[in-house]
Amino acid sequence: MTELLIGLVITIAVGYYIVKGYKAAGVLLTAGISLLIIAGLLGHSVLPAKVASTGNLFTDSLEYVKYMLQYRGGGLGLQIMLLCGFASYMTHIGANNVVVKQFSKPLSCIKSPYVLLVAAYIVACLMSLAVSSATGLGVLLMATLFPMMTAMGISRPAAAAVCASPAAIILSPTSGDVVVAAEKSGLPLHVFAVETVLPVSICAIIVMAVAAFFWNKYLDKKDNTPMERVDISEMEVTAPGYYSILPFLPIIGVFVFNGETIPGLKLDIYTIVVLSIAIGALVDFLTNRLNGKITLDNLESCYAGMGDAFKGVVMLLVAAGVFAQGLMTVGTIDNLLSLADKAGAGGIALMLLLTALTVAAAIATGSGNAPFYAFVELAPQLAGKLGLSPAFLIIPMLQASNLGRTISPVSGVIVATSGMAKISPFDVVKRTVVPVVCGLITVILGTLVLVPMYS
Repeated sequence: MTELLIGLVITIAVGYYIVKGYKAAGVLLTAGISLLIIAGLLGHSVLPAKVASTGNLFTDSLEYVKYMLQYRGGGLGLQIMLLCGFASYMTHIGANNVVVKQFSKPLSCIKSPYVLLVAAYIVACLMSLAVSSATGLGVLLMATLFPMMTAMGISRPAAAAVCASPAAIILSPTSGDVVVAAEKSGLPLHVFAVETVLPVSICAIIVMAVAAFFWNKYLDKKDNTPMERVDISEMEVTAPGYYSILPFLPIIGVFVFNGETIPGLKLDIYTIVVLSIAIGALVDFLTNRLNGKITLDNLESCYAGMGDAFKGVVMLLVAAGVFAQGLMTVGTIDNLLSLADKAGAGGIALMLLLTALTVAAAIATGSGNAPFYAFVELAPQLAGKLGLSPAFLIIPMLQASNLGRTISPVSGVIVATSGMAKISPFDVVKRTVVPVVCGLITVILGTLVLVPMYS
């Protein structure tokens, strides 16, 4: 229990200092390194098995910072920088203004920005079928849909929350955690994913969309949140109309190249974004009558956007990763597992306890996968002791891990979307918390109604 208390105290301290206005990256990095050092002093291994020790407790903690810079800076961080650079480039050459101008005509009949918000959320949820990474999807939506949403009158916090939320509920039947959950439930993948999880997911998405409508409308009015609805008649549009397709190239590319649509050709999101930038530059080059100097000058905005993304978003992700590793290394997750194992509760009470612990761990660590993979190992054993169906315990945990991540101010998707929107992570969490709670309640009720309790 000492490790659990240490984790809780430092987590509360992190929240306190971030709310007080301290830079989030520095707070998270300091807390994470402190947790790693404390974990080492308590006899825990500071580094994961795949990272070689330096031979010293303090330098091991710094070694993990280096590892996170390489892992997130070169992986997810590169994706974020590319997409932020692409978004800056689209703004600089005027493509985003063209999109707003053209879409404003068919959307002008919709007077409420909150109806547009719900429509954007549904589209974003469908995008999760093509992009499995919550953070990757959030960044993609921030680079493509976010400028249009804010220009159409949706507040920045509400628009960022839409981009952060679509992966809160799992739709894809082939995502890694669904495959693991099906295996631990002892059910065939198609039965577990399509016949059991999907109906619950659809119900939760509908409820969350309705909750997002009313909650964002309430907060905008209560906080007097400034709207950025653009007066289309006064908008200066210098780019030609066909530029409107350019901001959507990454989304089109995901659907076309991230599978076997074209036999033998499959591109990952990194190459898709690079290709989108290249196509944009080629179109700009032809539009400017083969003036290479103007084209290359315009491309500088892309590089500047990438640099801003590293400073404002990627370092936050690195710091959040170090903090999450510190919490797990010090034993916080293991202590939560111990609490679940000792719970002598009935079927429904045990399901609620496991779900609550999974949400708590996801909020604390900012990870959806780590808490779920830890707790799912325990579920079949606990289900066996009480004669329960493992799926009855696992389905709420599966959804709870992703829902909890969506209201964690240190999760990758919240950090990335808030950083790109230039607002506090807590502003995004404030917008997602009520829809997430409504979604979690729906998942629990859906499990009670649709999933047999006993095997």
